[in-house]
Amino acid sequence: MTANAFPLTWLYVPGDRPHVVTKALASGADVVVIDLEDAVAPDRKECARAATADLLTQPQPVPVHVRINALDTPWAKADLEALLGLPGLDGLRLPKVTGPSDIHLVAARTTGLPLYALLESALGIEHAYTIAAAHPALRGISLGEADLQADLGVRGDIGLDWSRSRIVVAARAAGLAPPPQSVHPDTRDLKGLAASCAHGRTLGFLGRAAIHPRQLPIIERAYLPTEAELEQAETIIKAATTEQGAQALPDGSFIDAAVVATARRTLSLINRR
Repeated sequence: MTANAFPLTWLYVPGDRPHVVTKALASGADVVVIDLEDAVAPDRKECARAATADLLTQPQPVPVHVRINALDTPWAKADLEALLGLPGLDGLRLPKVTGPSDIHLVAARTTGLPLYALLESALGIEHAYTIAAAHPALRGISLGEADLQADLGVRGDIGLDWSRSRIVVAARAAGLAPPPQSVHPDTRDLKGLAASCAHGRTLGFLGRAAIHPRQLPIIERAYLPTEAELEQAETIIKAATTEQGAQALPDGSFIDAAVVATARRTLSLINRR
């Protein structure tokens, strides 16, 4: 199993369809997320849990996370009992997190397993920082945009931009990686996906969740640095010195420690594999 320092693609697949999970593991996604929650009907929960547990008795070729059912449902406890300790499990994604107590509840039952919180309600957004800073086991936060949009009653995609910026700031303040974007639900709208990724990148997101393999190259292309960005980053790094304070490049632009740090992150993305 290999893991990218900066995963850009997170492919969701339903846990009750093992053949789809197998295809996902060979899709090129940085992380495969087996879904036991929204993608699985109530009468298929037990089947999905058993199939997932069976798969994860062995390590997998790419990191595998599992989105368990929400903690206030009758299925969450059984999900945890079936999955914890399996060698193929690399992380748990916790849906509908509303406060730090949700993180503490799960972290108390794990031994350092990475946790990722999905914020899908107004209450979750209000508690974004306290959730992000709740426990060392929490490695990331992101939005569940469909549920959040319904909860807030906002219209149009732009109505979620404040919430998006809120979690980007909360993640940074808590020392977490930049959040990945939520899924683009129309799997055939690749132009719309590319435009949405470009917008997400301007907001500070890094990478994106997907629900179909055809979305993966669009997401990766959108989030990897362009040739112009790489050239600029290399110029900045070459010009950087150990001296304190800002300095000017030949084109008249100024660089300082923050600009150099951004350039280093740009270069690290292209070398992430």
